[in-house]
Amino acid sequence: MTAPRSDLPAQNPPPSAATDAALAARILIETESVLCRPDAPFTFTSGRISPVYVDVRRLIAFPRARARLMAMAEDLLVHTAGAEAFDVVAGGETAGIPYAAFLAERLGLPMCYVRKKPKGFGRDARIEGNLRAGQRALLVEDLATDGGSKLSFVEALREAGAEVAHCFVVFHYGIFPESVESLAAAGVQLHALATWRDVIEEIDRAGYFPSEQLDEVRSFLIDPKGWSETRGGT
Repeated sequence: MTAPRSDLPAQNPPPSAATDAALAARILIETESVLCRPDAPFTFTSGRISPVYVDVRRLIAFPRARARLMAMAEDLLVHTAGAEAFDVVAGGETAGIPYAAFLAERLGLPMCYVRKKPKGFGRDARIEGNLRAGQRALLVEDLATDGGSKLSFVEALREAGAEVAHCFVVFHYGIFPESVESLAAAGVQLHALATWRDVIEEIDRAGYFPSEQLDEVRSFLIDPKGWSETRGGT
């Protein structure tokens, strides 16, 4: 039996959202999950080149930090989606799986995970776990850039009969408008603890990076496509 549905409308972000975003940004920086390398930039799967890389996967090695982030995630989701908005937490393969597990445990909900494609043998399943038709699934990933992979996971969950209206990520780049627009067009609201704006403000406040590195990062964030193309990326 699924959890009772709530008739309460979604609320605004909690009053602590700005403070939580700053803390989430600081955790990312202090765990060295934010890497800055303008002279040897990173190449993403899309072919885009970037002077910075956010390795949210790294956080699984820091139990106290990840527990604090999941507490903030619960608070954010309760305020923006509702206390009884979900029946199951679904992690996206592979980086979303541990965060789905952490969050499902905290919310007291069952968990499943979504493969990028069917495994090709056995049940040939794309979704692992006990997902049932009609369940309201919260899709969980580590981060969001342009939102493309999220749409694929949403489609897989919906094909399995689930309702998907919300996606949570620890970090959202926040510099590619299509990431929010494409999900919104599919009827999915994106929730994140921190964006590049929060990280840059925290770096600026505490002086984590040399000023010349920070200037290069700002240049990228203002025009990521142009920054990448001038260095041979897409």
